[in-house]
Amino acid sequence: MASQSQKRMKGISVTRPLIYGNIANPLTGKKAAESDHTHKWTVCVRGVNGEDVSYFIKKVQFRLHETYSNPLRTIEQPPFEVNETGWGEFEINIKIYFHPLAGEKPVQVYHHLRLHPYEDDGSGQPWPKNRPVVSYNYDEIVFNEPTEAFYQILSENNGLTSTLPFKKSTKESAHPFSVQTEQEELERLDGAQREVNSQIERLKERMAQAEEELNALKREQAV
Repeated sequence: MASQSQKRMKGISVTRPLIYGNIANPLTGKKAAESDHTHKWTVCVRGVNGEDVSYFIKKVQFRLHETYSNPLRTIEQPPFEVNETGWGEFEINIKIYFHPLAGEKPVQVYHHLRLHPYEDDGSGQPWPKNRPVVSYNYDEIVFNEPTEAFYQILSENNGLTSTLPFKKSTKESAHPFSVQTEQEELERLDGAQREVNSQIERLKERMAQAEEELNALKREQAV
């Protein structure tokens, strides 16, 4: 029989938003000259506006490319992030573990480490040299029928807005996911869609012209 604290709250779901992803900056000066690495980057899991998520997340595992020393990095206290340098982009496996009172299995997500800006960000302007490349994903963790003990923890931290009181993160990883970031991504996608539509229209015009020329040739041959 489950203890009182492990009993499930029937018919109740609790959602907690978070972001995961990376921010990257080109290496410059002496650091760039001493290594074949081209960028410094930070991959992280955090609250949408820097909220403390450690009340429901126990630890986060980041599996990096196998060429890195100790590619499986386990972070057991906030900030849940890994700081590294490198030259290539690759997929990072992120596994999020919850506190034992949750009685929940870990959640696994994947993130493609992005070091370089998109070739065309929709603005028509070259990417500023000192501007970081930001690639964050928004997600929501849904706890269906949480245990009574875990539900109490979630309820006590409902609407928490204070930032992390822990050690400071690096300046580069302090950029929060924001409406502006989301809008920039939407504008880039919209620009890409317009370009695709334009190319489709040009292709249709060429096909129509080629068909007309073919029909004209057939008419000439029929005479």
